[in-house]
Amino acid sequence: MELLKPQPLRQGDLIALVGPSGPAPRERLEAGIAYLEARGYRVQPGPHLFARHHYLAGTDAERAADLRAALADPEVRAVFCARGGYGTGRIVDRLDYAAVAADPKIVLGFSDTTGLHLALQARAGLVCFTGGLVSMDLGEDRDPFTEAWWWRALTTTGPLGALPLGDEFRVLRPGRAAGPLRGGCLSLLCSLLGTTYVPDLRGAILLLEDVDEYPYRLDRMLNQLRLAGVREGIGGLVLGQFKDCFKPEEMSRSPELEEMVMELTEGLDLPVVAGLPYGHFRTRLVLPLGVQAVLDTSLPELRLDEAAFAG
Repeated sequence: MELLKPQPLRQGDLIALVGPSGPAPRERLEAGIAYLEARGYRVQPGPHLFARHHYLAGTDAERAADLRAALADPEVRAVFCARGGYGTGRIVDRLDYAAVAADPKIVLGFSDTTGLHLALQARAGLVCFTGGLVSMDLGEDRDPFTEAWWWRALTTTGPLGALPLGDEFRVLRPGRAAGPLRGGCLSLLCSLLGTTYVPDLRGAILLLEDVDEYPYRLDRMLNQLRLAGVREGIGGLVLGQFKDCFKPEEMSRSPELEEMVMELTEGLDLPVVAGLPYGHFRTRLVLPLGVQAVLDTSLPELRLDEAAFAG
């Protein structure tokens, strides 16, 4: 599928704020709206943004309606997700992907938004943006690194180039690979495997992170990638941060993440790195998914060589 690119975000653009997953605190969203408006953007909250249905930000019909309207509105230039949690997988089959292809927009989110990003890439070829959530990042306690990467990712017209690797970055298996950057939250990827809402992962630089999962669950999900044939097809594997997954009280009987991944990739000519600053911590990268990336462990370097926006 041909890669579909939106236009970069410009001051004065209209941003639709939607809640396709779990409910977000009103005060956090209001602070985020005020921040965006102070930067010169217009913000249009979805009609059901503050709705609640059990652990969801409204019913499936309400959440899907807000998202469909935002993606189809010709005045809207970006769609920002309020928070993660759970719920995008329930509504990916309710979206109009022809409307997405007819008017590509920036779609920014993180965590549970991985489900939406995978679907938009699979069904429309849209470049999506991962690593930012309004309720998580735009309050008064903003992280300077994350904030800077919001605007770098959403406004830079050329390739982002070499990414900052951080102090925890480490090479697990050496090698070099080039391919489209794909992925996001491991559990969301696994939840959609076997459906038509996962893009082609062959040759991809697969980026993975997760939060608050028991080690055995991570092991099970990594094994699912093996059984589904994903590990043999990808070009490289990049692990971000796995927050609160390896707690001290569990580690006496559990392998480390690195051991799991080394077993997963045994016998493969596959570059594997870990510790990229991308995950459920305050300090994280905001990145475009779908663009061409190069992973070279000899440098070491993870580089984005393709612009995320239409020229």
